[in-house]
Amino acid sequence: MSDALICGIAGAGAGIIAQLITYPLDTVNTRQRTDRNSKKMKKTLGTIEQICQVVKQEGWDRLYGGLAPSLVGTAASQGVYYYFYQILRNRAETDALVRKKNGIGDGSVGMFSSLLVAALSGCVNVLLTNPIWVVVTRMQTHSRKDKDNHPKLEASHDEISVVVEPPPYGTSHTIQEVYGEDGISGFWNGVFPTLFMVSNPSIQFMLYETLLKKIRKRRASSNKGANDVTALEIFLLGAVAKLGATVVTYPLLVIKSRLQAKQDIGADKRHQYKGTLDALMKIIRYEGFHGFYKGMGTKIVQSVLAAAILFMVKEELVKCARWLLTGRSAANAIR
Repeated sequence: MSDALICGIAGAGAGIIAQLITYPLDTVNTRQRTDRNSKKMKKTLGTIEQICQVVKQEGWDRLYGGLAPSLVGTAASQGVYYYFYQILRNRAETDALVRKKNGIGDGSVGMFSSLLVAALSGCVNVLLTNPIWVVVTRMQTHSRKDKDNHPKLEASHDEISVVVEPPPYGTSHTIQEVYGEDGISGFWNGVFPTLFMVSNPSIQFMLYETLLKKIRKRRASSNKGANDVTALEIFLLGAVAKLGATVVTYPLLVIKSRLQAKQDIGADKRHQYKGTLDALMKIIRYEGFHGFYKGMGTKIVQSVLAAAILFMVKEELVKCARWLLTGRSAANAIR
């Protein structure tokens, strides 16, 4: 099994675990980002208050709205990202060694190369998985109030009035809704700000690998072994890297969510967006720069926790996979 495939599978598994643990925070944060009222018009609820409000008014299940497609999206995103990242990273490392033989550089991959590798991997990931995240955003922002506002059909049979409830807002219903509104192109709503957001994992992985390399270099110089990095240290490195990336790219995330959420046709034109530039200008005009940072605190907690768990679990899964493969190869050699 290739190293890229091992990293891809480990990344997918780690992403699922991190998503399961932090999903309620992600749901609340998506609702905060798509809240289009200005700060003066509406009192902003805290994260805990909003979680309690959702549970009280809509039930626990709404905190996990869109969980199934989200898990598919997380596994696909992490698998695709890590797979292409490892392939491109291996190529960059090979090129660095070639340059070293020619007397250029020290044989290590520089920060710019790491940033480029992460960006290219992110672009491939966005283009392939954006439709999944459009569905997830729709399901996360769909509230019980939205369901209550759907028209109820009344049918008369033997002079008895029967109220027909609207169908559950599941994955298939969401897909039909997106297709009915915008066709196939609707599944790529928000793709442009999302492509710009590849700088988030680029910054994240650049910081992560730079810090990890420094720790391993320090361990190697102190005779503790270059690979002697604990799970806790991986956890903390992942948290710091994600924190820095999230602060820089959060406004793009707000625009992406606004474009992917359901556009309330017939509502105030200020709350309807025709595209990325239109969303940018309307947020600035009607909400101010504060609008680009709605739910920032919740996102930092969710992202840092999810990234830290992801890095820690992914590294452990990679170690286990390599250990199992090494052990099996040794056993076969003995036979």
